Amino acid sequence: MTWTLLYLRSRRVPLALAAAVGGAAVVWALCLAFAEERDATPMVVVLTVLLMVAALAPTLAGPDENLDRTAAVRWPWRRAAHLLGGLLVVLVVLFATRHTGARFGPAALVARDAAGLLGLTALCATLLGAARSWFLPLGWTAVAALYPQPGTWGAAATWQGQPTDSRAAALTAAVLAVGGLVAYSIAGPARRDPAE
Repeated sequence: MTWTLLYLRSRRVPLALAAAVGGAAVVWALCLAFAEERDATPMVVVLTVLLMVAALAPTLAGPDENLDRTAAVRWPWRRAAHLLGGLLVVLVVLFATRHTGARFGPAALVARDAAGLLGLTALCATLLGAARSWFLPLGWTAVAALYPQPGTWGAAATWQGQPTDSRAAALTAAVLAVGGLVAYSIAGPARRDPAE
């Protein structure tokens, strides 16, 4: 086996991919069967992105985070590629629905929320560990999607549920995406005690 296959298996990527794609497929099938409109509502799009990101979150660490730090491997580039690969999976799966009977869009909403939520998840993985990295994105997004707030500060605080033309939402998502990418690439997931 190549190093890449061993890496993907150790991070449980095949299982996470199946869960992420399967979850998106279930939401897509429900929209196709029951929605009156061809386009999914923005809240459904945001929650589908969140579902996929949460399914991919456990792959941000291997079975032993401490081992990642002792290996003679350049981890920052691999961690960055891992995050960008997760972003690519979310975008490809949701953009593939553009030519179907139920589609997720607009593309700017999908891209903004996927990048921002993956960055937030990566920040949480750096601080709390990969196993708990999806807690904050889930709670924050659930509230923001249900109760988007007006105004610049409100749009920044509830960026996930804002329209695509909101600059404050785009800026917040960009800061989270870049911050998460840099922090996770350099520091990696938080260390766990062996007893955990």
